[in-house]
Amino acid sequence: MSASLSASFCRNVFVCLTTFLLAFTAHSQGTLADYQRAEMLNGAFQNKVYDAPDKIQWLPKAHSFWYLKATANGKEFIKVDADRTAKEPAFDQKRLATSLSQLTGRPVLPYQLPFSDITLQPTEVSFRIKDSLFTCPFDTYQCRLKGVISPPDNRYWGNQINEQEGKPVLSPDGMYEAFIKNYNVYIRPSRRPAEEVALSYDGSEGEFYSTYMAWSPDSKKLVVNKVRPNTPHLIYLIESSPTDQLQPKLQSRQYLKPGDALPQRFPTLFLIDTKRQIPIPASVIPDQYTITMPHWRNDSRAFTFEYNQRGHQRYTVFEMNIDGAVRPLIDETSKTFIHYSGKNYRYDLADGKEMIWASERDGWNHLYLYDGNGKVKAQITKGEWVVRRVVYVDEAKRTILFEGSGREASQDPYFTQLYRVNFDGTGLTVLTHENGNHRLIFSDDYQYVVDSYSRVDEPPTTVLRQTSTGKVVMELEKGDIQPLLATGWKLPEVFTAKGRDGKTDIWGIIVRPSNFDPRKTYPVVEYIYAGPHDSFVPKSFVTDSRGSLHEMAELGFIVVQCDGMGTANRSKAFHDVCWKNLKDSGFPDRIAWMKAAAQKYPYMDLSRVGIWGNSAGGQSSAGALLHYPDFYKVAVSSSGCHDNRMDKLWWNEQWMGYPIGPQYAESSNTTHAKNLKGKLLLILGEMDDNVDPSSTYQFINALIKANKNFDFLMVPGMGHSLGGDYGEHKRRDFFVKHLLGVDPPEWNWQPNITIPKP
Repeated sequence: MSASLSASFCRNVFVCLTTFLLAFTAHSQGTLADYQRAEMLNGAFQNKVYDAPDKIQWLPKAHSFWYLKATANGKEFIKVDADRTAKEPAFDQKRLATSLSQLTGRPVLPYQLPFSDITLQPTEVSFRIKDSLFTCPFDTYQCRLKGVISPPDNRYWGNQINEQEGKPVLSPDGMYEAFIKNYNVYIRPSRRPAEEVALSYDGSEGEFYSTYMAWSPDSKKLVVNKVRPNTPHLIYLIESSPTDQLQPKLQSRQYLKPGDALPQRFPTLFLIDTKRQIPIPASVIPDQYTITMPHWRNDSRAFTFEYNQRGHQRYTVFEMNIDGAVRPLIDETSKTFIHYSGKNYRYDLADGKEMIWASERDGWNHLYLYDGNGKVKAQITKGEWVVRRVVYVDEAKRTILFEGSGREASQDPYFTQLYRVNFDGTGLTVLTHENGNHRLIFSDDYQYVVDSYSRVDEPPTTVLRQTSTGKVVMELEKGDIQPLLATGWKLPEVFTAKGRDGKTDIWGIIVRPSNFDPRKTYPVVEYIYAGPHDSFVPKSFVTDSRGSLHEMAELGFIVVQCDGMGTANRSKAFHDVCWKNLKDSGFPDRIAWMKAAAQKYPYMDLSRVGIWGNSAGGQSSAGALLHYPDFYKVAVSSSGCHDNRMDKLWWNEQWMGYPIGPQYAESSNTTHAKNLKGKLLLILGEMDDNVDPSSTYQFINALIKANKNFDFLMVPGMGHSLGGDYGEHKRRDFFVKHLLGVDPPEWNWQPNITIPKP
C-alpha cells in the first residue's frame, strides 16, 4: 500500500471510529469510553489545521521570509519574496529527505522532516536535529553534519548576578581598561597594564564597586555602581528519587521572597583626567527595588538611569551630568502600582532632546512625548483603549508604529491591531481592520509585515502587508479546519457578560464536548489563571489552550475560561482590583459571567461547579472553596502559591505591595484554611523551584490543624507543573467522581482505542 493510500485509509478508519464512539457515547458522562475519546482527541488535534503558518521568519536585512505549514501531505516549508510577491517551496523537500536518509541511515519522509526550524540562506538551508546541526547546499543537496550544538545554559531564574566577578572593561578609544581590585575601581593603560591607578578607596567587602562599568563615548568618564549587597535567601528541595543514585539529594536555590533585603546600588561618576569621584547621594534613590545600568548620552555630557522604588509606586528616569548635578526627567507615580514588568517603555530621541514614554496616568496605557527637560510636550495616544506594544519609532518621519487593543468598536477589547501615529498625537491611523487578533511579524526595515489574524472561533488568515499603508499586497494562506472538525472537535464559543459592577464586559470562552447534547445537563468546570501580569483567555485560534480544556470537556463537562477584573490589558481601574488583594482573583466577575451563561444555556448546571488552576491559578482554585463555597464545590490546585509571603519577591511585591503588611495574611489560603468546604485536591511536584513547595505544605498543615478533609498528590522529581500525565489523570478522576457522581474507570485500559461492546 502506498504512503498516500495508507494515510487515506488511516484517516477514513479514524473518522469511522470517531463517528462510532460519538454515537455510542451520546448519553454517557465520565465513562471509560469518554476517557478513551479524550485521549484519542488529544492526539487527533495535532496537525489538523491546514494552511496555517506555524512559524514565520524573515531573512536578515531582506524582503523575503519563510514559514512552515501543515497540509494534507504533511509539513511544508514555504519561501516568499515580498518585492516580487512570489511564493514557492523554500527548498526541494524530496531531495533533502533522500540525502538526509543516506546520511543518517534512517528513513526520512519528505513531508515529515524531523525538524521545524531552519536557517534559510540563498545557497543552502541549515537545521537542527536534536543536538546535531546539519546543512544542505542547494546545488548538490548533499546534506552534511556541520557540528554538535552545546546544550543551552539554563540559568536558574532566581540566581543573583555576582557583581564582583567580571572582566576588565576597555574604554571606547582603546586606551584604558577599568577593573576592580580590592573592591575598588582602578584603571590602567591598555598597552602598559602595570601602570594601574586607583580611582576609589572607599570600597569594602560590605560595600564594593561592581565589575559592571560604563565608559562615556569620549573615554573621559566612567560610571560604576557602588553596591551594598544583600543576604541571599535559600530554599531547600529534597529530591527523593534521583535517577543517578539510590539515596535522596538535598538541593538549594537562591529565592528572594517578599520583605527580603535587596541589594542597593549607587551610581558613582569618575572623571578620568582629574581622578575626581562624584557619587549620587543615597537620599536621591532610597529603598531601591532596582536601578538600571547607566546609559551615556552620545556626546558624553551626561548619563541616565531608571530607578524603581521598592513598592513599585514610583518609577523615575534620572539624568546626571558631568558636574554631578542630578535631575529627574520623568517621575512616574501611582497610588497603587506601576506595571513596570509589562508596560514599561522609553525611547530617547536625538540624544535625549526628546523622549517617548508609556504611562497609565490617565487610566489607560498610552504614550507621551517629553522634551529634554522632562516637560510633557504631547500626549501621543489617548482614549479608552490601550497601547500594547511599540513596534517601531521612525525618527525621520516622526511616526510610531504600535499595537493597540480596545479601540475598535464591536470587537473583543483584547484583540490587537496595528496603528501608526505622529509624535504630536495627530494622524492616528489603523493599519489592520479585520475583526480578529493580529499576530504581526515585521521585516528588519519595517517596510513589510506578515499578518496572521484569527479568533478562537475562526481559523487564521495570513497576508503580507505594506507597513506604510496597511495594504494587503499578497494573500498567503487561509486556514482550513475541516480536518480538525472531522475529529469531533468543537469550536469554543466566545461569550461576554457584565461583571460585578453591572457595566464592565467580561470576556471568556465556553468549551463543549464533542458529543454535546443540549437536552442534558452538564457540570461546569472553570480553568483559572488570574495573575495580574497579563490576560489569559486565548484570543487567536488554538486547537487547545494550556490546561487541555477540550479533553476535560470530553468527560462530560462544560469547560469555561474568562478574564475577570484584576488582570491586565484593560483599564487601570480594571487592573487595580488586584492591588493588595490577590485573593479576589476576579471571582465576583467570574461568578456573574457564569450565571449569565447559564441563564442563556440552562444545560449548564451551576449547582455542580468545579475549578482548577496552576501556580497563581493554584492559589485561586483553592481559594474558590475558601471564599466562595456556595458556588464552587470541587477544586484541583497544582503548584499553588497559597501564601504570597512564601512566593517570589519580584512578582508578589508588585501586586501585594511593600512593606509587608496585613494584606498578605488576608490573601493567604493558609490563613483561611479553616473555611474549607467542598472537595479539594492539591498537586505538587517535590522539585518545584518556581513556587516554594513549602507554600503548599504550610497550607496542608493548616488544613490538618483545622481537621479538614482533602486529597494530596506529590509527584517525585517533578518541578513546577500541573502534575504531568499522572496529575492530569488524577484531576480528571477527581472531577468525574465529585461533579458527575461517577466512580472513575479503572486505570488498566490503554490509550489506544478499544471499542466497547454496546
